Amino acid sequence: MKVLVVGSGAREHALVWKCVQSDLVERVYCAPGNGGTGGMARNVSIGAADVVRLVDFAKRERLGLIVLGPEAAVDAGVGDALRHAGFNVFGPDRGAGRIESSKSFAKDLMRRAGIPTADFETFAQPAPARAWARGRGGRVAVKADGLARGKGVIVCGSVEESDQAIEAILVEQRFGRGGAQIVVEERLEGPELSVLGVTDGTDVVALAPARDYKRANEADTGPNTGGMGAYSPPKGVDDALLKEVVDCVMRPAIAELSASGNEFRGVLYAG
Repeated sequence: MKVLVVGSGAREHALVWKCVQSDLVERVYCAPGNGGTGGMARNVSIGAADVVRLVDFAKRERLGLIVLGPEAAVDAGVGDALRHAGFNVFGPDRGAGRIESSKSFAKDLMRRAGIPTADFETFAQPAPARAWARGRGGRVAVKADGLARGKGVIVCGSVEESDQAIEAILVEQRFGRGGAQIVVEERLEGPELSVLGVTDGTDVVALAPARDYKRANEADTGPNTGGMGAYSPPKGVDDALLKEVVDCVMRPAIAELSASGNEFRGVLYAG
């Protein structure tokens, strides 16, 4: 069959690399792709969020599978349109994808599903956001609600820092429309853990866990980035802890999404 990988980053490069190894695959396309994917697949000059042209291309090439890479493609409704046109898609529809594209949606879902999560509130105005943060001594994480290329979180250690973070996102609009609303949550301490799980919307199979480092500079003293590096397997993470993540985080999230009419199919991220 013919496969299309949607996106242009390192994630899509890895997906293309694996797809071309399958005996089931006749040809792999990547839209729009990058220099790395072009050496293995056929790059197609179509943007990852260009719904109409992606559907037209899928019809013309009679694709057997489309794999969605970036959150922007999910948020644009690429999966919805392709499934409506009768294609097999690995990746969520727009409704379910809000668990990645909207932090307030994700936090509300976790609260409804009984998933352990940091205390939080959602704000569209700076004054009540500042007051909530001050009530916690400024030791909070201020998060742009929408997509911000992995850079929309500012971790604060004082009232001055939380005031500056709220000002930057809500007032100065550092992240544009992605920061029209913010989530302010209590700051948690401890080692990071990232777990990805493949799900059909009913059950989930966890992949190998990893530890992701997002803050720039030595000793994590800089701002959050899209990622400074990761390693796997992470120290101190055993099978029992991985099972706890699946049972207490992933399965309840998938069940809550399904119950609300937003079945999630693809790769679910917990971290």
